[in-house]
Amino acid sequence: AEKSNFTITRMVRLLEVSRSGYYVWLDRKPSDRMIRREGIDQKVAWFHGDSDEVYGSPRILADLRADGETISRKTVAKTMQRLGLVGICPKKWRTTTIIDHADAYPVDAVKRQWDTGALNQVWIGDITYLRTWEGWVYLATVTDPHSRRVIGWAIAAHMRTDLIEDALVMAMTLRGDRPAQVIFHSDYAEDDVKPRNRVDAGCLQ
Repeated sequence: AEKSNFTITRMVRLLEVSRSGYYVWLDRKPSDRMIRREGIDQKVAWFHGDSDEVYGSPRILADLRADGETISRKTVAKTMQRLGLVGICPKKWRTTTIIDHADAYPVDAVKRQWDTGALNQVWIGDITYLRTWEGWVYLATVTDPHSRRVIGWAIAAHMRTDLIEDALVMAMTLRGDRPAQVIFHSDYAEDDVKPRNRVDAGCLQ
């Protein structure tokens, strides 16, 4: 009891309040504003962590509003600053895509009508770049537009043809019950990456 009294006395001195005022503060219930602030703090921290600590205030703001919160970007930014959370801002990226319009590209066999009404009829290929702690990497994905799911992916520090082929191998392994031929469509055109009419002949066209 004496030790507890010493602690309270010290707290009162440090806070520069009276003993009675300290007990009033101790028994006071948190205000609605405090409860909301704690709730926002938890959500901001969760959305930031769920994005692998990539999202900044604009994307977290979008997630909060989608979750039903009425909040401003300024409040989100201040909350992140107070919690010590920092998003990863993309740096200016040099142009790597050089399109030769005189070059011959495969004909668009589906005329941009991706979903034909069934699985494994058309697969869509895409490449994007991601910033990591170790530098920029390329992510190649293969998506089935009917299910809107990524069925194959690969990551590498380069953007050569085998990056796409690795993603296709994963897709073909996952979709083992695919038809003999599947249309593979992509819009990218790189010096080292060219869309192909066929990859692993007899599987994709």
